Amino acid sequence: MSFRMPLWPCAGLLTALFLLAGCFNEPAQTTADNRQNRLRLAMLQPPRSALTPLSDDAFKLSRWSTAETLVVLDKLGEAKPALATTWQQIDSNSWRFELRPNVRFHDGSALTPASVVNSLEVAAHASPKPRILDGVKLEVKTDGENGVLITTARPDPLLPQRLSSPQLAILAAGAYQANGVVNPINSGSGPFVLRSVNGTSGATLERFDGYWGNKAKLAGIDVSFVPDGTARAAALRTDSADVVEAIPVSQAPLLDPARVHEVPMPRTNTLYLNTKRGVMQDPELRAAVREAINRQQLVDNVYEKRADVAKGLLGPALPWAAALRQPVANPARPKDPQGAVITLATFSDRAELPEVAVYLAQQLTAAGFTVKQVVREYSQIEADALAGKFDAFILSRATVLDSGDPVAYLYSDFSCEGSFNISQLCRPEIDRALQQVAAIPAGEKRRVAIMQAENLILATDAAIPMLHERVIQGESDSVRGVLRDPRERTLIGSDTYFATVNEKTGNVAD
Repeated sequence: MSFRMPLWPCAGLLTALFLLAGCFNEPAQTTADNRQNRLRLAMLQPPRSALTPLSDDAFKLSRWSTAETLVVLDKLGEAKPALATTWQQIDSNSWRFELRPNVRFHDGSALTPASVVNSLEVAAHASPKPRILDGVKLEVKTDGENGVLITTARPDPLLPQRLSSPQLAILAAGAYQANGVVNPINSGSGPFVLRSVNGTSGATLERFDGYWGNKAKLAGIDVSFVPDGTARAAALRTDSADVVEAIPVSQAPLLDPARVHEVPMPRTNTLYLNTKRGVMQDPELRAAVREAINRQQLVDNVYEKRADVAKGLLGPALPWAAALRQPVANPARPKDPQGAVITLATFSDRAELPEVAVYLAQQLTAAGFTVKQVVREYSQIEADALAGKFDAFILSRATVLDSGDPVAYLYSDFSCEGSFNISQLCRPEIDRALQQVAAIPAGEKRRVAIMQAENLILATDAAIPMLHERVIQGESDSVRGVLRDPRERTLIGSDTYFATVNEKTGNVAD
């Protein structure tokens, strides 16, 4: 099979859109039939770690439906069967998982308890560990003909959710090579086989006819890594790609609206205020900041209305949060800043944040503050932010980490010992609330407790949520069944397919 040249090497030479389309080595107006039912996918970032599942590259493997985990998460973050069909908690520290029978890896070998033990032990002893296992010590052993027993050093009510992380994908034994190298080619168990990887340019996948579930409707996927956002958008506009990741906000208006799909992200643009030193120690001045912020102006002008105004730390990507949120009781009353000087900082790596800082500076100045701005690259500003050297810091923060649960985020950002506590917040009542929620099993009671903890945090005005971001996903008119996943774990699945074309009318029909 011929492999199309990737898009991104041409991006820097763009002088016209036809040059961009030419990078894909085929006419712009092709059909699924004369491309042998293969989908062309343009992705944002090339692999950073040779597609090892022990890194963030694991999310590419899951979005291509080539590597699978023991469980997956539903919209509420509840664990659902995947390579494991059932599980039960044996005692406070141990869980037993029953494996799905008759599963074959892409190399023909069978899914067995030994293969699961091998994959999870490699992850548990990797250096560095997958981030989902930070602070987690686990032991895995076979249990009967088709089960595994997983024991953690401390009780972990979220162990099933933790095992849904793409970084804990189960691969064939042959994927694990010397010196910690993990090669996912021909080693997964999903509906698509990863056949080849062309460095940081692209990848080729084929349908796996031996898949245990519904067979893929596509014959294959041809992936191009296209870091340039303008080039990715142009690929969709010129029909040089069928599905495109992460279209920049600035490019979305240039595309056919029917091809643009906005997916709420578990990511909140938040203003962190320093509660330990400086003028923001005063809760009434923090309240003045809270009241001064015009969130709608930020959404309309910076994000071009492609974001959601925040009413809390947790946004619409967690569909249960809004219904469980209660008004903050007895918030502090704002007072006149009388020209109080504050240093407002952010980083330049995310293009929108410096612009957000400009608008916030104007809003806070209008409210009576004197604002100084600091903008640097993230690598040059993180240490100062964590050390509390700024009065206010703008951060685009992921609120749901790999377990699909926000408690780790709340603890790291707002507990006394939190490793990412930019607000320098330390309140015993918040720590108690977070410790209590951490011990509650996944489900409605845990979700209620999470929102109670969020309420306590919001009452301090240590962090003022401004907006919830969306990712813009591009899809050709002819593609159906592309997955729109807030967690960015899935994208192309078994039920993704090309619609048929009625040649007489030119209408596309399912």
